[in-house]
Amino acid sequence: MNAAPARLGPGLALAAAGSVAFSAKAIIVKLAYRHDVDAVTLIMYRMLFALPLFVALAWWAGRGKPPLTRRDLVAVAGLGFCGYYLASFLDFAGLQYISASLERLILYLNPTLVLALGWLLFGHRATGRQLLALAVSYAGVLLVFGHEVQLAGADSALGAALVFGSAVSYAVYLAYSGREVQRLGALRLTGWATSVASLLCLLQFLLLRPLSAAVVAPEVIWLSVLNATLCTFAPVLMVMMAIERIGATLTAQTGMIGPLSTIVMGVLILGEPMNAWIAAGTVLVLLGVWLLARAR
Repeated sequence: MNAAPARLGPGLALAAAGSVAFSAKAIIVKLAYRHDVDAVTLIMYRMLFALPLFVALAWWAGRGKPPLTRRDLVAVAGLGFCGYYLASFLDFAGLQYISASLERLILYLNPTLVLALGWLLFGHRATGRQLLALAVSYAGVLLVFGHEVQLAGADSALGAALVFGSAVSYAVYLAYSGREVQRLGALRLTGWATSVASLLCLLQFLLLRPLSAAVVAPEVIWLSVLNATLCTFAPVLMVMMAIERIGATLTAQTGMIGPLSTIVMGVLILGEPMNAWIAAGTVLVLLGVWLLARAR
């Protein structure tokens, strides 16, 4: 769709802000890990603070609409598990071992994973341009990964595998959520699915950790509040508002600023290295995603 000029500027600004805010999640998680906290506890606090926001979103988006059916509840539970609980936990766990820059590049492979799932699950056919786009994107990630393994050692492989698992889990969510989005609406589905994921994260903490593990440094609490609001809830609203104004395609293309912003924040805030390997890998990943968007 072509965005009206009066809506183009605000739409682009919302899309860019949402992408940057969501990308800052990795920076906040890396900062929190400096205060002797593990992934189970950290994600519990993030979802604890996000839960009331997403419950409110689900209620607001569902006003005047029929209540959820049993089928809807099953779908929401499944999508919440793979799209927000499992994907978030694997991402948080992986960030213990790899840089924020590599994490963002791996997650940015998501469109290629959705395409691959389309081949495997729904029999979609791939074109030569799509295969080229995949090859370019994965070459970029492998370039950065190979460089990071040399610097950080074997733990980088574990971290990269965990984050890649997160990307696959979220791709499954995207592949199966299309029909439910049409039935329930994007905001209502997101609100309920994220609420399910929040409850699962809280239950996971209660099962795996003693209550004394909830005693953490004050910095972890404030970073978790920031993560839940600025980097979790706010980006959802900003991206949805951007799609409403400029369409999904232009919003996705604007989102390419995300990996770049993560790298810049990683260098300035975390002191992560910036070198030719990371720059070249980032260019390849962004080029591959751009080629994929053009091919589709």
